[in-house]
Amino acid sequence: MRVLRTTSPKVQWKFAYNFGWKGMRSVQRFKSRLKEGKVFPPFLYISIINSCNLRCRGCWVDVAAPQKKISFEDFDRMVTNAKKHGNRFFGILGGEPFLHPDLMRMLAAHPDCYFQIFTNGQPITDEVAAELARLGNATPLISVEGDTVESDARRGRTDVYNKTLAGIEAALRHKLLVGVASSVCATNYDQLVREEWVDKLIDLGVHYCWFHTYRAVGPDAAPELALTPEQIRSTRQFAVDMRNRKAIGFVDAYWDDKGQALCPAAIGISHHISPYGDVEPCPIVQYATERIQDNDGDIYKTLTESKMLEDFRRTAAETTRGCIVLEAPDKLAEVGRRHGARDTTARGDAFEEYDRMESRPSQHDPGNEIPEKHWMYRFAKKHWFFGFGAYT
Repeated sequence: MRVLRTTSPKVQWKFAYNFGWKGMRSVQRFKSRLKEGKVFPPFLYISIINSCNLRCRGCWVDVAAPQKKISFEDFDRMVTNAKKHGNRFFGILGGEPFLHPDLMRMLAAHPDCYFQIFTNGQPITDEVAAELARLGNATPLISVEGDTVESDARRGRTDVYNKTLAGIEAALRHKLLVGVASSVCATNYDQLVREEWVDKLIDLGVHYCWFHTYRAVGPDAAPELALTPEQIRSTRQFAVDMRNRKAIGFVDAYWDDKGQALCPAAIGISHHISPYGDVEPCPIVQYATERIQDNDGDIYKTLTESKMLEDFRRTAAETTRGCIVLEAPDKLAEVGRRHGARDTTARGDAFEEYDRMESRPSQHDPGNEIPEKHWMYRFAKKHWFFGFGAYT
C-alpha cells in the first residue's frame, strides 16, 4: 500500500510488468533450459564502471585504478542479446554506476527491461531523480552502512551518511521505488539488526531493504569485520521476523523458502560482467576465461558454452550450499587455475588473495535452517528462486 501511495503510476507499471511478470517468465525459460543442459542466468549483474567517489573497506573493486567502463555499444549489444532469451532484469553495479556518462542512455535504450542500480546515492540529485522517474524502469538500491560515524569509518570519506540521505530523499521526492542495502558487519550489527532501524527506513519512505552479510574479500579484506555464525543466523531470523511485521520489503538472495542456504551463482541464476567486459561467476570472484566481446558479442553462446562457469557451478554446489569464496577459497582458486583463467583485477593479485584467505563461515548452517514464515516470500522463493537441483 505504501508503494501505491508514494510511487508514480509509471514506476509501478514498469516494476509490476517488466520486473514482476517478465521476471517470472525469464525464470521459467531458465528452468526449461536447464532440462536441456543449458545454463543462461535469467538475472545478469553488470558492473559498468570501476570508478567510485568513496573508498569502502572490504571493497573488491579497483576504484583507484585508471577508469574503465563498459561502452554503450557493448552494453546495448549484450542486453539486446539477453532479451532474445527472455531476460528482462539486470543489476547495474560499479564502482559507482552514476559516474558512467551513458547510464541514462543505457536505461532509455531498453524501456522493456528493469534495472536495479546499486549506488551510494550521493550522485542522485533532483535532476537525476527526475530523469529516472521519466524513464520509470529502474530502482535505486542505495547503500547505507550505519550512522554518521560508522558510515565515515566504513566508506573512507566524511559526511557520507548525510550526503547519501540527500540522495534517498531526492529519489523519494520524485516518486521512485527506493531500496536501501546494508552490508551487516561486526561494527554495525548492533545498529542495523534491530527494529528501530527498520522503523527509521519506513519513516524515511524507503520501500524495501536488503541485508547482506559482510564478505571478507579484496585487497583490504578486513576480516575483523566478518560476522560470527551466531550473528549470521540472527540476521537471517531478523529478516524473516520483520517480513511479517513491517510495511517494508526485505530482500535476501542467499536462502531458499525452507531456510536452506544457496549461492545464486552456484545455481546458475546469476553471473557477473566486470567493467572490463570479463564474464565472472559473481562480483567477488575476479577471474574469467571469456569476455562479452567473444562470439561476436553473443552473450548467450558465451555463457552457455563456458567450461569454467560450468566447473565453478559444479564445484561450488558440491562444496557447500553457502559461499565457496568464504568457506573454501582454495577450491575456488583451483577452478580458475584449472581453466587457465586470467586475473580480472587491475591489481593483478586475485589468486594470491584467495591463497592467503582463511576459511570462514558463510550462510550455510546445517541444522539451524530458518524457514520463511510469510506466504508471499515462501511462494516466490519456492517457484522462482530456489536450488533448481544444483545441490542434489
